[in-house]
Amino acid sequence: MALNVTELRNGTFFKEGKDILLVLTYEHVKTGRGSGNIKVKVRNVRTGTVNEKSFITGARVDEAAVEKKKAQFLYQDSGGFNFMDPVSFEQFSISASVLGDQAKYLKDGLEVTLIISEDEALGLELPMSLTYTVAETGPGEKGNSVSNVFKEASLDNGLVIKVPMFIKVGDRIKVDTRSGEYIERVK
Repeated sequence: MALNVTELRNGTFFKEGKDILLVLTYEHVKTGRGSGNIKVKVRNVRTGTVNEKSFITGARVDEAAVEKKKAQFLYQDSGGFNFMDPVSFEQFSISASVLGDQAKYLKDGLEVTLIISEDEALGLELPMSLTYTVAETGPGEKGNSVSNVFKEASLDNGLVIKVPMFIKVGDRIKVDTRSGEYIERVK
């Protein structure tokens, strides 16, 4: 089915050749005369590359047949990342190349949404933020709780991020899964 480009919104999937693209940002630009332009920033769900595309108003794109399915992350082994369907309890594996950078945010028991097209896993949707425990970090300094000085911290899943100086080992922190940045300390 064809979609008008004015119907594209953040989170919409469409096909371009063999590629399935996810709209990250949508902008309608209208100049003084003539038709407007639709500018979208898209991510290729197979390769992970991000590009900007421009369409004239009235252009059409093919809608991608994409379904979303809940899954629970179990563990990682040499074959890839293993998930379980929470309804049927069926287990399946997804290779690291499909998950890309998102794999570093996975931890045991995490609920995710898989993006599937024609029985092929294309990627996953993580929650906007996740909570982790600080496993290792440098010493904090008294008086540095207000400034924007950061230090590196290793989290319980192996992820290394920059955190403020007042964060200690054992603290629970919230991390933004889109940027990989520290958000706040969780009480």
